[in-house]
Amino acid sequence: MKNAIILHGTGDSADNFWFPYVKKELESRGYDVWLPNLPCAEKPNIKDWLSFVLESGKITEETVLIGHSAGAQIILSVLENLNIKIKQAILVSGYSKELPKDVNSEMNKYEFNWESIRPHAGKFAFVNSDNDPWGCDDKQGRIMFDHLGGMQIILHEGHMGSNKFNQPYKEFPLIVKLVELGEI
Repeated sequence: MKNAIILHGTGDSADNFWFPYVKKELESRGYDVWLPNLPCAEKPNIKDWLSFVLESGKITEETVLIGHSAGAQIILSVLENLNIKIKQAILVSGYSKELPKDVNSEMNKYEFNWESIRPHAGKFAFVNSDNDPWGCDDKQGRIMFDHLGGMQIILHEGHMGSNKFNQPYKEFPLIVKLVELGEI
């Protein structure tokens, strides 16, 4: 069965920004969607989030992983640890190189094993902005694209969801379209 997992970022929750919109749209297209509240979102730990997703999520060959900001980084970690190939990974405002340290976050990971990640997703899409205020910008997206291939989309939309920078971003039809394209 087609399923999707949507992962929010640091300080977010499942009911923020475009996450409920994408969930509703994918469910209307026959997807079983898991949109969890990740543990300790205000002060996340990459190991805790990784084990939570691997233990609680239903990940199969038909899975589409969608992550925003730190949720995108968790997708990379999940793919490093899988023994199967998922259908698609969509990383929005994702990053792969260390961002400036934030005392509330332990999400920075210094290096990914790109050779381990690449074979675990059929398709990759990276959606970043050239004006992301957190540094999760098009340059970060390019690093991931250069290592993993796929599709890179560069917007001028900030972080595509941020309370601090007043970016409510309630709908995101592009993500739904990318999932549909991944079915082809």
